[in-house]
Amino acid sequence: MRKLVIVALIVPLVALLASCNSGKKPAGTAKGDTASVAGDSISDSTVYGKVVDGGQSVLLLQTDAGDTIEYVLENEFGEPVRVQGGYNVGDRLAVVGYKVNGENIVRTAINLLSLQGQWTSLDKNFTIEEGGVVHSSVEAEKNPWTSWKILNGKLMLNRQAFDVVSLGADSLALEDSTGIYVYKRQK
Repeated sequence: MRKLVIVALIVPLVALLASCNSGKKPAGTAKGDTASVAGDSISDSTVYGKVVDGGQSVLLLQTDAGDTIEYVLENEFGEPVRVQGGYNVGDRLAVVGYKVNGENIVRTAINLLSLQGQWTSLDKNFTIEEGGVVHSSVEAEKNPWTSWKILNGKLMLNRQAFDVVSLGADSLALEDSTGIYVYKRQK
């Protein structure tokens, strides 16, 4: 009987502790941000906004929700974190961050203005446009990309997720589980 009482007290305590940890979200995330991928609802930890100010180690982002968040561009080990595509004041960024000792640290940041444009490789030719639209110039392509978005710091082209390995003025490197793909910007 005594063991039954102890188990009856421990089970609710464990359930309470588990529920406390399940609600953690990355820094600056608006509650309820979700996206649907292949019919599943996935929480999006990406914060979108415009750069208000910044330097080599810190950037100030005015979010779409109207908040202003200061992000540190160094991880907890003191290593610099790059904003893919660079940034200037007024540029629109997609940022995924986390908190360490009360500071918002950038895990991933992508300049959405730099991402837009016409990209080409040996077998693909596509244009990323504002508003989530992608146009493909290769008519014979089996599954052309038609849409894009950033989801949890990854570039989603249709339902295919890519890490943005590098984004520069004239090049874009994307990686998925099958490899790295490099594209050149068409002018």
